[in-house]
Amino acid sequence: MHVVLVADHAYVNGGQAKVALDSALGLAARGTRVTLFAACGPADPRLAAAGIRVVCLDQDDISSTTNKLAFLAQAIWNRTAARALAAELALCDPHDTVVHVHAFAKALSPSIGVALRRSRLPLVYTMHEFFLVCPTGGFYEYPAAAICHRTPMSGACLRTNCDAQSFPRKLARVVRHLGMTQVADLQHLFRHVITISDLQARVVGPLLPRGTQFHRVDNPIAVAHRPMVERAPGDFLFVGRISTEKGAPIFAEAARRAGIRAVFVGDGEQRAELAQRYPEATMLGWRDAAGVQALMASARALVFPSVWYEGQPLTVYEALALGTPVVVSDACAGREAVIDGETGFLFRSGDPDALAAHLRRLADDALAARMGRAAHARYWAAPLTLDAHLDRLGGVYDVVLRESASGRTARPAAAALPTRRETPGPARR
Repeated sequence: MHVVLVADHAYVNGGQAKVALDSALGLAARGTRVTLFAACGPADPRLAAAGIRVVCLDQDDISSTTNKLAFLAQAIWNRTAARALAAELALCDPHDTVVHVHAFAKALSPSIGVALRRSRLPLVYTMHEFFLVCPTGGFYEYPAAAICHRTPMSGACLRTNCDAQSFPRKLARVVRHLGMTQVADLQHLFRHVITISDLQARVVGPLLPRGTQFHRVDNPIAVAHRPMVERAPGDFLFVGRISTEKGAPIFAEAARRAGIRAVFVGDGEQRAELAQRYPEATMLGWRDAAGVQALMASARALVFPSVWYEGQPLTVYEALALGTPVVVSDACAGREAVIDGETGFLFRSGDPDALAAHLRRLADDALAARMGRAAHARYWAAPLTLDAHLDRLGGVYDVVLRESASGRTARPAAAALPTRRETPGPARR
């Protein structure tokens, strides 16, 4: 099998790119021929060392560009990427090649759809976010600090300033989305869509064409298995971007009402403001992966108060794997990892009083320790390892290749709702 992975970045700059690169390295280690096609470099040196063919265009993304106007044109329709991808895919054998798209919205643009369609190769798309259906990718209205339930590209959507920065940037994203739906037609192009949470499938199912096949493939969690060690529960911990959509202000306020200390690991636009408003909170800044895991392993609980959907919040699973209970908002996909009252608590999204009530309960050392043991046991009964991820990914690739070989590439003429197809792999919790 030959797998062509398509992503915006050829290096790890976040969770999305990390999953793509970890998959590439894992597949190569299993003997699969892998090509990584990406817009932005420099390429991670581990890729070439693993024998992976890397095609990197060394283009800019929004964080590296020095010419925002030129990047705007690239983000809406990246002609260079479309031509380069078409040339690469022309070298592929359709009998054994699967093209797996991880990302396009931050650099490659919807233009890759033209190359993908002309290649007639079997295709898979992983929905790390919601750009395939939502012009801003998050179903979130930043000025209102609330989940957006409007129909994408409806009149109500187009009139709403939901972007994190400005309404003109929202309009630029609308133009890009029109290119994606009206020219590239990516929504119809990807018959097979990988989701990383059940919430994703519920949200996007009614918005994608009938006959779209959903495959659940959890992202791998990079936590080594260690026996549960009895310890005195420590602090309540927040890990991530300190911002409104991540629920950081809700945690700070809930901690004050509960009379406990809030500890923040990370940074973001609201760090300074929260530090001033809540001087009793501790701001530790960013830590490396090992440092974060050490802090989570010693915490009383991880608090994940995100007020938007998320995809599959990795810190939630990391905490459970380390034997730390999690208190999570009921609006985000992190709720799927927690058994309410056993491995942590769910609380009403955006409600500091509801969160404070659970923080007070977990101030009980015996309860925190019992939940920590349950979290560790349940996670390691079916861990989200790289091998488990690759097993399920291989199952999806087999399905797509068999379908392509049989010639059944046309969508069903009618279907009541998008269907979910379970693929071979380890049983999920």
